[in-house]
Amino acid sequence: MMKIGKVIVFLMLGIALFSGCVGDEEKPGLTIAGSTTVQPIVTRAAEVYAQSNPDMRMGVQGGGSGTGIRMVGEGSIDIGASSRELSEDELLKNPDLLVHPIAIDCITIVVHPSNSIEDLSIQNIRDIFAGKITNFREVGGPDRKIVLVIREDGSGTRSTFEEMVMKDTEISNAALQKPASGAIRFTVSGNENTIGYLGIGYLDETVKAISVNEVSPSEENVREGHYLLSRNLYLITKGEPMGEAKKFIDFILSEDGQKIVRAEGFIGVRKNA
Repeated sequence: MMKIGKVIVFLMLGIALFSGCVGDEEKPGLTIAGSTTVQPIVTRAAEVYAQSNPDMRMGVQGGGSGTGIRMVGEGSIDIGASSRELSEDELLKNPDLLVHPIAIDCITIVVHPSNSIEDLSIQNIRDIFAGKITNFREVGGPDRKIVLVIREDGSGTRSTFEEMVMKDTEISNAALQKPASGAIRFTVSGNENTIGYLGIGYLDETVKAISVNEVSPSEENVREGHYLLSRNLYLITKGEPMGEAKKFIDFILSEDGQKIVRAEGFIGVRKNA
């Protein structure tokens, strides 16, 4: 069996969870937290990275982009993960935060596989999530009352969705909030009435992605700028990365690291990697 380093993946919040992976003074440690969209990339990259660095102890947890940005700004973790840009307020509090693009994602609108809808306009989507359209038949779909599924406050996916789709329109208070993209996928896959949104890396056969403004969420359409709901995914450091943090970021940006990005269903920042 191949010897690998210790990669500890946490799905709960709380910096106390990291004490078990950084408390061993005999081994170097690297702690990463934040976006659940970025988390699958970082988790797999950490596993592969540890094969060449068997003495490295790594802690990876989710918590949302806002959590990762806050924690790296506080200095309680080494690297934050975010699926959105830094806000002006975050930069004012921590002007030395630096973003490192590692992948390209697009927000996909998903429904239950049995739903006959194939395409929605941006205006349709905005009206649905605002609660103005309440039945799929109003947009050419089946006669089903719509159940909205969204991410929680602090999610980078939610803030990007609100910026790109909702603009100044509020999301309906009736929407179900979920703590992670996987939870949205699980909910939509089990309820014919639902509609939600996911990063493209979370798509599988249990949900149906629909086109937006008659453009499908494909890599080609994202790279050519045709699919409107695209974004970068970032790792964030406080100041220039050094030591193990720099080595790990360099690994994700390497050819091998970008292959991991693509294997996890996202789009590499290196086109030919």
